[in-house]
Amino acid sequence: MTVEQAGTPVLAFFDVDNTLIHGASAFHLVRGLRAAGLITTRDILSAGWKHARFKVRGENDRHLASAQTRGLEVITGITVADMAKLSDDVYVRHTAATVWPETAALAQEHLAKGHQVWLVTATPTFLAEVIARSLGLTGALGSVFETSDGAYTGRLEGAFLHGEHKAVAARRLLSETGADPAVCWAYSDSRHDIPLLSLVGNPVVVNPDQGLAAHARSAGWPSMRMQRSSLREARRRVRRDAATAGGTPTA
Repeated sequence: MTVEQAGTPVLAFFDVDNTLIHGASAFHLVRGLRAAGLITTRDILSAGWKHARFKVRGENDRHLASAQTRGLEVITGITVADMAKLSDDVYVRHTAATVWPETAALAQEHLAKGHQVWLVTATPTFLAEVIARSLGLTGALGSVFETSDGAYTGRLEGAFLHGEHKAVAARRLLSETGADPAVCWAYSDSRHDIPLLSLVGNPVVVNPDQGLAAHARSAGWPSMRMQRSSLREARRRVRRDAATAGGTPTA
């Protein structure tokens, strides 16, 4: 990794969906909402189809807009306290088993070198922060949902953190921390994150979609491909650890 100037912070930005985890984190939230009786079976079947498609083909603008709108609708009226509990449960039961071990290991390597590791994702902040905390990362930048009187209103607070908005949020954090973008890192799978990847001196593409793969080749960016065999082993390890702790989460 790049050697930074003494005293200058180095930030590593990690996208979440199909970069840090296999598939879409929002789908895991949908499963949790269904288990809590907050959405219908029809909702989860629709989300399941979109999730399967996403794992194979990557992001789709129309589906992202649909998921955003539906996500805002289904959390309306849920209290912040209940959502915090649900997010913790969703991570343990569903998300932990889908974390790519290679990407998680990279994040830990950055931390070991004294770097800050931030998730930057369209995933709601309340879920992204749970993922970051569970993996021991520095923090998370996610889509912020408005609250009033301790409950979610069904409206976004600011922009949906996707595409160029990710780069804007990352640029703001770089400025606040005094980090030099030239020595910082970013990891993503999506062509929509080219602005984020272009912001730093060390962009790395992970499981890239076709658009990002083509851009990475022309720009000379390094590329990583995760192996499903490693994910299967990670899932077995999560189950073993959970069983030792006294309970096995649903995969």
